[in-house]
Amino acid sequence: MRLDRNLCHLRTWASIAAIALLPCAASADPITPERIAASLPKLEALAEAAVTDGAVPGLAIAVVHGDEVIFLKGFGHREAGKPESVDADTVFQIASLSKPVSATVVAALVSDGAVSWNSKIADLDPAFRLAEPYPTSELTIRDLFSHRSGLPGTAGDDLEDIGYDRAEILRRLRFVPPSSSFRAGYSYSNFGLTEGAVAAAMPTGKSWEEVAEEKLYRPLGMASTSSRHADFVKHANRAALHVRVDGAWAAKIRRDPDAQAPAGGVSSTARDLAQWVRLLLGDGVYAGKTLIAADALDQTHVPLMTRGKNPVSGGESFYGLGWNVEFGRHGLSWGHAGAFSVGARTLVTIFPKEKLGIVILANAFPTGVPEGLSDSFADLAFDGSVEKDWVKAWDAIYSGMFGPVVEAAKATFAAAPSPSRPARLASAYAGRYANDFIGEADVSSAGDSLVLKVGPAGARSYSLTHFDGDLFLTYPDAEMPDRPTGVSFAVGPDGKASAITIGFLDDNHLGTLRRVGD
Repeated sequence: MRLDRNLCHLRTWASIAAIALLPCAASADPITPERIAASLPKLEALAEAAVTDGAVPGLAIAVVHGDEVIFLKGFGHREAGKPESVDADTVFQIASLSKPVSATVVAALVSDGAVSWNSKIADLDPAFRLAEPYPTSELTIRDLFSHRSGLPGTAGDDLEDIGYDRAEILRRLRFVPPSSSFRAGYSYSNFGLTEGAVAAAMPTGKSWEEVAEEKLYRPLGMASTSSRHADFVKHANRAALHVRVDGAWAAKIRRDPDAQAPAGGVSSTARDLAQWVRLLLGDGVYAGKTLIAADALDQTHVPLMTRGKNPVSGGESFYGLGWNVEFGRHGLSWGHAGAFSVGARTLVTIFPKEKLGIVILANAFPTGVPEGLSDSFADLAFDGSVEKDWVKAWDAIYSGMFGPVVEAAKATFAAAPSPSRPARLASAYAGRYANDFIGEADVSSAGDSLVLKVGPAGARSYSLTHFDGDLFLTYPDAEMPDRPTGVSFAVGPDGKASAITIGFLDDNHLGTLRRVGD
């Protein structure tokens, strides 16, 4: 690790004991504009090869050095099998790359004095609750943007999947038991960060979407960037989401992330995001004008929570406020990846001392192309040659995310016990069930099977097929359509089900609903 390159860059880090304990690497030759310029044709060739080889249908890349956009280009196609090409103005859904963008918006609010990073959520949004009173009273914007509130990482994602809107999801987080003590554990939470952003916007009297546009997108001329899904779908020049179907990329699924817009709902272009990177590399100065105070931005890059080692390059990784802060083979970097399992991959990597940043947008999942290209570019810019096949290494990480999960589920439900126990009459299971977190669920008969409806007004419907006794199976995941999940009933002495446990809503042990009414 070349920590010596960058330890003096951020004035806020001198007091961080964890950083002082990290080992320093030997000095290397300073990066040069000539080496960066020489790396760009090689980066372009690697990107073209990724598309030609079918690693992704399409890509857009921007590279910024100092205050200049030195590379901006699209590759491949917006949708597999169609002729429209990706260019620098193609709009992508950027998924969790939204988090550092949103951190920049909040930094603008901090710069203006509307809030501070230590503003308490109880003061900004008194209606919000965690499961326990002390964390609720002490919770700050900083806690939520660094994922140390104690909320389990998936809290709220399940409610979004079954159709609840942002306000209702945030209200129901009070029913989720913590996964760690307050401020003691790192747990990456989409809806925790969303609450931090929404609360930060409240003193303005405007919606988060309006604040993001007013404080960041409009001042930087990011005309194709929005935190509203409706704006994304209005663009003719937009990238579709792709997943693998029988070995080929297919634009099969759409994703409306409005409920978690600050955490995953931004859509943008390589050209627009290059302007954002210029602002960051300028410490809040853009086109000669200070838009955000440097100190407000610096706070986002203070390493607050440890994340362990980078799974491919081995660098020490921390989380700041909406940013990964990593000490790797090329020194200090700030970055963040984004992914929708239904078809998006994005990445930003910034080397602050060298004033060098790269944004990579891809329209497919799973793929490690963004990280692979970013790591290859860093090798070229710092050392003049690529150390290894980083795309292949990162592909292995992403391709392994779903396979083991699917295979484990298939193994669990490979065959019913022999002899299997028959199901009861459908009337034993039919009825309404409820709990505070999930709300109501309705089970009814449909021919030889049962149908489960959950979400607001039964927004999502799932067919249940009998497996054994009072256990049924369903296939709820669009991105993993062959993964079975159990739905089980607890039957009382009267021969009727008194409760239902819905496996795909039980990550935080909140998937058991009790029968209501009769």
